[in-house]
Amino acid sequence: MSAIIGQKAPNFAVSDWVQGAPTNFDQEKDHIVLVEVFQVNCPGCFMHALPEAISIYNKYKDDGVRVIGIATAFEDYDKNTLDNLKMLAETGEVIGETQSALSMYGQLQKDNKLSYKIPFPLAMDKLTKTDGK
Repeated sequence: MSAIIGQKAPNFAVSDWVQGAPTNFDQEKDHIVLVEVFQVNCPGCFMHALPEAISIYNKYKDDGVRVIGIATAFEDYDKNTLDNLKMLAETGEVIGETQSALSMYGQLQKDNKLSYKIPFPLAMDKLTKTDGK
C-alpha cells in the first residue's frame, strides 16, 4: 500500500503497541500526525530524530499535533526486536550500537539508560518477509 499525495494516508500496520493507546490515521482525522519511524539499534535515531520528535510533541501536543513512534527493522534483526522495544519503553535501556554510541558521547545514565523518556505512543511495525523479488 502506498501513500498518494492529495489522498488520505493509508493506515500503518502494527504488530504490537508497547506504550500508549493504540491509534492510526483513521482515528486521528482532526489532528496533524507525525510518525517517527526508527530502529532500536540506530544511534542517530536516539541522538537526533527521537529528541526532535519529543521536542515537537512537547511544543505542539496541546495544539492537536500527535506524535507516534513506530519501531521497525531493515537490518540487525537480532537487535531491532519487539522485546528490545518493550525494554526501551519500560526501562529506558538501550542496546547494541545505540548503547555504544550514546555511551561514547556521554548521553546515557547509569545502566545504559536514556537521559530522556519517550512520552508518545510506541509500536512495533508489522514486518513482512519478502523473497527479494
